[in-house]
Amino acid sequence: MSEFNHVSVLKKASVYFDGKVTSRTIKFADGSHKTLGIMLPGDYEFGTAEREIMEITVGELEVLIDETKGWQSIVGGQEFEVPANSKFKLKVSAVTDYCCSYLKD
Repeated sequence: MSEFNHVSVLKKASVYFDGKVTSRTIKFADGSHKTLGIMLPGDYEFGTAEREIMEITVGELEVLIDETKGWQSIVGGQEFEVPANSKFKLKVSAVTDYCCSYLKD
């Protein structure tokens, strides 16, 4: 899906890592939400309370979700899933545009 219709957008951005990662929250009529953001090259660690699907629209990175599975390479057009109540690490190698969907189990 390249476009979201009939949504609300929060004006205030979430800014992390001295501005190297930013996102804006999109709210849907059914109560669900997503974030749209940009990550500049760098190494980052995030935590999440909800299960997430991170869709990379443009860019490239490596993600570490489970130490036993190692780092996974992700490029534009791919996505990865993060379990609820977990942490994950990213090594972003190029400016990366993303859409994160938060899923209720």
